[in-house]
Amino acid sequence: MAVTYQAPDYGTYKMIYNDPHRTIEPLEKEIAIVDEALQVLMVQGIIPHRNYDHAKLLAHRAAVAENFEIPWTAITHRMQRLIWAINAIQRPQVMIAAGVFCGNTFISNAGAAVGPGAVYIAKDLVGIEIKPEEADRARRNVQKLDKARICRIIAEDAIETARDYKGQINLLYLDADGDRGRGKGIYYDILQAAWDKMPKGSVILAHNSGNAASKLEHYLTFVRDAKNCAASVNCLLDIEGLEVTKK
Repeated sequence: MAVTYQAPDYGTYKMIYNDPHRTIEPLEKEIAIVDEALQVLMVQGIIPHRNYDHAKLLAHRAAVAENFEIPWTAITHRMQRLIWAINAIQRPQVMIAAGVFCGNTFISNAGAAVGPGAVYIAKDLVGIEIKPEEADRARRNVQKLDKARICRIIAEDAIETARDYKGQINLLYLDADGDRGRGKGIYYDILQAAWDKMPKGSVILAHNSGNAASKLEHYLTFVRDAKNCAASVNCLLDIEGLEVTKK
């Protein structure tokens, strides 16, 4: 059964995609909305608690604004905070992000382990972007924050990378677009490729669970089935949404 957290203004809370650093609501409201979503995730057993370092998140946000070349993004400040907080709480040793474009979505995850927002030490943080020129830009962006060189940005097919990865995957972030009309429907294929490498308790984050729900039908049916996953929550902080799942 699907569980949903829906912010009261999720349909009208909008950002300007080519101006990602603009403040569009009071910080207190942003924090309150994300805290409500984290509370639902905690009640559903996806995360153990909802405590995270607010100052570290803002340090991360400031570093991204200063150092990253972002032509456009659909990642709102609410979504950035939620993704970063989940990673800061879960502290995945291995995180793989599929479809990272310029690296902004990747660093929203990895920023809990690298840069001024780091709160733990990770083993392997992998960003996958199939377009080589965008992978190059993402790599340049990420390296400005990742002084320890924990992150890897690779220009590969996410299905193949997930299938061939050696070792466990503790957190999988999905934001890729498939070819041949698959669009966001490729999430299901990537998840299946990674499935056997994801231990019980691992977390999957799927962006666009709101505005691309029709393309994600097979994916959402799978993760919301109790035979497959322990819990799944559709977090509608904004029109894009984020499906948060615990295996």
